[in-house]
Amino acid sequence: MKKIFFVSCAMLAVLTLQAAPLADRFVWVFGWDLDKDKSISEISQLLETASQHGINGAVFSGFDALEKDSPEKLQRLEQLRDVCEKKHLEFIPSVFSVGYGGGFLAVNRNLAEGVPVNGAKFVVENGNARMVPDSVAKIANGDFENFKGNKLSGFDFHDQPGEISFIDTKVRHGGNASLRFEHFTANQYGHGRIMQKVKVIPHRSYRLTLWVKTEQIQPGGCFQVLILADGREIAPRKFDVPSTTDWKKITMLFNSLDLENVMVYAGVWGAKDGKFWLDDWSLEEVGPVNVLRRPGTPFRVQSNDETTLFTEGSDYVLKMDPINPWRDDGEFARIQIPEKSRIHNGDLLKVSWFHSMVIYDSQVTVCMGEPEVDLIIDREAKILAERFHPKRVLLSMDEVRMGGTCDACRGRNMAEIIGQCVSKQAERIRHYSPGTQVYVWSDMFDPKHNAKPDYYLVKGDFTGSWNYLPKDIIIAVWGGEPRVENMRFFSEHGFETLAACYYDADDLKDVKAWLDLVRKTPKARGLMYTPWERKYSLLPAFGDLLQDKQGQ
Repeated sequence: MKKIFFVSCAMLAVLTLQAAPLADRFVWVFGWDLDKDKSISEISQLLETASQHGINGAVFSGFDALEKDSPEKLQRLEQLRDVCEKKHLEFIPSVFSVGYGGGFLAVNRNLAEGVPVNGAKFVVENGNARMVPDSVAKIANGDFENFKGNKLSGFDFHDQPGEISFIDTKVRHGGNASLRFEHFTANQYGHGRIMQKVKVIPHRSYRLTLWVKTEQIQPGGCFQVLILADGREIAPRKFDVPSTTDWKKITMLFNSLDLENVMVYAGVWGAKDGKFWLDDWSLEEVGPVNVLRRPGTPFRVQSNDETTLFTEGSDYVLKMDPINPWRDDGEFARIQIPEKSRIHNGDLLKVSWFHSMVIYDSQVTVCMGEPEVDLIIDREAKILAERFHPKRVLLSMDEVRMGGTCDACRGRNMAEIIGQCVSKQAERIRHYSPGTQVYVWSDMFDPKHNAKPDYYLVKGDFTGSWNYLPKDIIIAVWGGEPRVENMRFFSEHGFETLAACYYDADDLKDVKAWLDLVRKTPKARGLMYTPWERKYSLLPAFGDLLQDKQGQ
């Protein structure tokens, strides 16, 4: 009899959970330029549609740099808040992106996370310190002039010479030959690649340059340049190479980290049609570029025997243009030697600095350990409360792809650092806006997603980061297909969850599966329609689906 009673109670609990209305029925508002009045009009129309189909909250990107925003932009953001209030939608700002850094970097570009260059060689000539590049790192046969048949010398491989890769003496950038790739379907993976293993010196900065020409490459965007070592990309980049273009110069900066060898790749992965040519590769050790100037990234000039640390200002003067961490092709900083310096012409020096890195096409991550970051969080939280009075906020703490490499965070527990950073953000928000519900993207706190060791360029381990999160923070579990184990993980660890789903699909098939998962997961609050390509055509159907209490 007791067994029947407990089974009945369990069934009743499931039915009650399924019948309960979802507390969170959100839409992610992304992809508009909030400096334009036209955007506000278009977003207002979207909010009208959302309201008509049962959506009860709108989460907005674009609230990362309030202290730097113009009065006109702040007024536009307030207009969006007012539209939400009129349409009975919760107004939910998204703030504090460390992984993509925009708001923090708008205040101080030097807050970018830095990777170290240690002991680069310089010589003093005519009152200036000039870098002496090491001769170890170079591309063998980089001009593509040495070959036999269709095979280049000097390179470790290029895919299927004579089938996919061909020496071309008619189409070339310089010299007498280039390497042409075509017929990609002859490779089962659609590869058309070339690779050379190169010796480097640990903790040095290098610039790779190459030239590429394309003709109707399909699919678009499949051309890549990769620097690989120990099974990971050490300079993950994306370049805007059109499907058809004349010769285009590709330049990228990378740091050798603690490595002595790297593999330099260029080519296509998963190509189906078209042609491309490569020519004129070069690799050089470079001097101070994108130098970061903050307490956690000191610039050091030492004597060659490392017994004397020289003083900036009296012994040397660093001349550099304002840093642009989104570019890595800028001019080197110049080291000038004043007349009364302890440094003299002919002296050999060892120079160390930290530089920023671009990930993919524009991602620049901020250092979470630099104290100025906390000051910005406090100021932004205050402005947010005073101007917008939010009751809910989403923390944009996703895809933190650098960390643990500058003096402000090196050697520290990365899981603890990111957990403390989120805790500080939540505390400052609630200090100025008591009672605010705080959400955070899930990936950096999910062991089955990005909470793991050696994530991108991170020196350290994010494993266990979830242990440093306050339990009253709601986890926005994101992805295209349902993440059953991920939702279960956070539920079992006592967190409420929000399913951030959709991801620009052509239908709501995955959303229906997410909805079923949410209704079965304890402490799951609801779903968010989450597009990244401004695909909102399915929002009405999404809203209608969430209002169906049985999820049918």
